[in-house]
Amino acid sequence: MATVYLVRHGQASFGKENYDQLSPRGWEQGKVLGSWMVDKIKPAAIFGGDLQRHRETVEAIATGYGAQLPDMQVAPGFNEFDHISVVNCYRPEWSDRQVMARDLATFPKPAAAFQKEFVKAVQRWASGEYDAEYAETWTDFKKRVLAAFDEMIEYADGGDVLVSTSGGPIAVMCQRLLGLEDERALALNSVIANTSVTRVLYSAGRRSLSVFNNYSHLEAEDPALVTFR
Repeated sequence: MATVYLVRHGQASFGKENYDQLSPRGWEQGKVLGSWMVDKIKPAAIFGGDLQRHRETVEAIATGYGAQLPDMQVAPGFNEFDHISVVNCYRPEWSDRQVMARDLATFPKPAAAFQKEFVKAVQRWASGEYDAEYAETWTDFKKRVLAAFDEMIEYADGGDVLVSTSGGPIAVMCQRLLGLEDERALALNSVIANTSVTRVLYSAGRRSLSVFNNYSHLEAEDPALVTFR
C-alpha cells in the first residue's frame, strides 16, 4: 500500500499584518520535519494549497531534508477555509483589526481568548443555519477538499505523496475516513499541531487512516516547538 502524508503547515504569523507567512518558529518546525523525513519518507509527488504558508512549509521541509524533492503542485482544493470571513460573520466588529486587538488585549491570554471565539465562529458556520452569510459554506468546503483528495490519489497512481495543507482540510479528510459527525471533525481541527504528520494508506479503492497528528519530531527536537496555532 502507498501512503499519503498530510502535513499541517508550520506556525503562521498570528497577530501580524500578513498572517499567511510562516513565523520564525514555523520555519524551524518545517526544517525539523524535513530532517526527520530523511531515510523515512521519499515522496514521489508533493501537493499543496496555494496559500503562502503551504508553500513556505514545503520550502522549509526541503531545507531540512537536504536532498532534491519534487516540486510542489498547487491544488487550491487543499486550502483552508476563510477563517477571517468566518470570524467576521460571527463578530462583525472584528472586521476592524484594531477593535479585535483592543478587545483581545483585555484578556490575560489574548491568543487563548481568540481561540475560544474562533471555535464559536466555526460552530456557527458549520451549523448550516447561516449559509447565506458565507461565500463558502461548510458543506461546500468539505466537497472541494474531498474532491482535491480524490484527484490527488488518482494522480499519484500508487506512489507516496506529501500534502502541505491546513488543519481544516486534514480534519475533513479524517472525517470521511472515520465516518465522523461534523462536531467530532471540528474537534479534531483544534488539536492538529503545526507540521504534524497524518498518514493515510491507500491501494486501489481502499483508504485507511494509519496515523493521526504525529508531531514526535518536534518533541524530540525541542518541546517548545509544539504549537497548535
